[in-house]
Amino acid sequence: MELIQITLLALLQGLTEFLPISSSAHLILFPQFTDWSDQGIAFDVAVHLGTLSAVIIYFRHDLKTILADFIQSLIQRKLVGESRLAWAVGLGTIPVGIAGLLFKDYIEVELRSPQVIAWATVFFALLLWWADRLPQRTRDEHRLTWKDIVVIGIAQAIALIPGTSRSGITMTAGLMMGLTRTAAARFSFLLSIPVIILAGGLNGIELAQQVTPVDWNSLIIGTVISAISAYLCIHFFLKLLERVGMLPFVIYRLFLAAILFAIYGL
Repeated sequence: MELIQITLLALLQGLTEFLPISSSAHLILFPQFTDWSDQGIAFDVAVHLGTLSAVIIYFRHDLKTILADFIQSLIQRKLVGESRLAWAVGLGTIPVGIAGLLFKDYIEVELRSPQVIAWATVFFALLLWWADRLPQRTRDEHRLTWKDIVVIGIAQAIALIPGTSRSGITMTAGLMMGLTRTAAARFSFLLSIPVIILAGGLNGIELAQQVTPVDWNSLIIGTVISAISAYLCIHFFLKLLERVGMLPFVIYRLFLAAILFAIYGL
C-alpha cells in the first residue's frame, strides 16, 4: 500500500468511528471512488486496534474506576459505585453481538450497497436531528436506567445496517431517553470498546485463516494514524458538542446522501 492510501484510510477510520456519520458507509464507498485495491483484512484489524487504543486511553481514568467497582460488585453481589456503567456497557453490547452473529453474512452480501447506505444515511440523519431537538435532556450516563440500556443496546444492533452509524444511532437513542448530548456521546464511546473488540476479533479469525504476506510497516503506520486521529476526534467532539449540537453532522449526512443519489441515480 502507498503511504497516501494508508494515511487516508487510517484517518477515515479514526474520524468516522466516533462521529455520527457512519464509518462503514465511508469505508465501503471510498474504494468505489478510487482506483486503489482493497486494503485487506489485516489493515482493517490494524486501524480498529488504533481506534480501540484511542478510546481506552482517553477514558483510562474512568475505565480504571469502572473496572474496580465492577469487580467489587461481583464480590459483594450488588451495585458498587460506577459498576452500573460496567453492567450497562456489557448488557448494551449483547443485542449487537447476537445480531452480528445471526446476520453478518446477509448484511455483507445484501446490504453493502449505495442504495442502502444512501437511504439509511438520510433516515437516521433526520432521526438524529429530531432527537437532538427534544427538550428535558438532563440526565448523565451515571443515571442510566435498565430501560435506557435496552433501548440503546437495540439501537446499536440496528447500526449493523451500513449507513446507519453506530455512534450516531446510540447517541440518538440516548437523546431520546433524556440523556444530555455529552452523556449520550460518552456512553456511546464506552459502548464502542467491546464492539470494536468483537469486530476486530472476527476479522482476526478471518486473517488467521489466510496465508498471505503481512506488510507490517503499513499496519503500524495505519494503527498509529487511526489512534491519533480517533483520540483527537473524541476530545474535540466532546468539547464542542454542547455548543454546536448535532446539526452539522445531520447536514453532512444529508449532503453525502444527495451525492449518492446523484451519482447512482437513486
